Amino acid sequence: MDFKQKLDNITKKNDSLVCVGLDSAFDKLPESIKSHEHQQFAFNKAIIDATHDLVCAYKPNPAFYEARGDIGIKELKLTCDYLKKTYPEIPIILDAKRGDIGNTNEGYAAYVFDYLQADAITVMPYMGIESLSVFFNHEGKGIIVGCHSSNPGAKEFQEKLFFPERPEGVEGDNHKPKPLYHIVAEEIMKQHGDNPNAMIFMGATFPEELGTIREIIGDMTILAPGVGAQEGVLEKVVRAGVNSQKAGLIINSSRGIIFASTGEDFAEKAREETEKLRDEINKYR
Repeated sequence: MDFKQKLDNITKKNDSLVCVGLDSAFDKLPESIKSHEHQQFAFNKAIIDATHDLVCAYKPNPAFYEARGDIGIKELKLTCDYLKKTYPEIPIILDAKRGDIGNTNEGYAAYVFDYLQADAITVMPYMGIESLSVFFNHEGKGIIVGCHSSNPGAKEFQEKLFFPERPEGVEGDNHKPKPLYHIVAEEIMKQHGDNPNAMIFMGATFPEELGTIREIIGDMTILAPGVGAQEGVLEKVVRAGVNSQKAGLIINSSRGIIFASTGEDFAEKAREETEKLRDEINKYR
């Protein structure tokens, strides 16, 4: 089963557009799991077990594991293996934001898809959409291309205006500049618009821009990070971001869910926050 089919199925089963980001920073883990040999995995397992019926995906960011070297990478591998074995219907998105050329991307793809067995990866298009062909060649895997990020500095480059190549016969004011993120979205559609597993990520902190991207990409799925700790405006995000099927949107919350409590009740609090977010989103679908 490919990523898009898996995502659609779990979205319907759990009636959820919520993705829980497993950004399990080691220094923030609760004291109650410090006795475990694999602390990040023990924490993730408790979060997953508490929320699995409320989500459409899990999204670990490898930076929080790689920072600990081989120990952390093992914790990430244990987390992915547990999801694949225990909740195989829930897709894993590795939020790696990779983007290089040639053999380097081959290595990234092998790590994500062969070693970790993730269902999807986030990638960056700065080297050109063509450079991402290595990822797209992994049939059935979700390739989520960066379009507009959720951080305040996103505007520095992503909203810079550019004149695209002038179409033949177009003159004067009819040829207008476009922000870079529009051009990225258009190019993804041009090169991979017929691939259901091609998607984009668009920060939930910019709901107006999210709406303009939805117009460009039609029903393509959008990963929208930035809800919760980064204070995305939820109602605006949902109304601007859902597609014609009232889906096509993966709304991620990380710290706002997994660190809702640092006490022994951290998993229960994570479930409460996940359920609250799911129900709030569904009000606006």
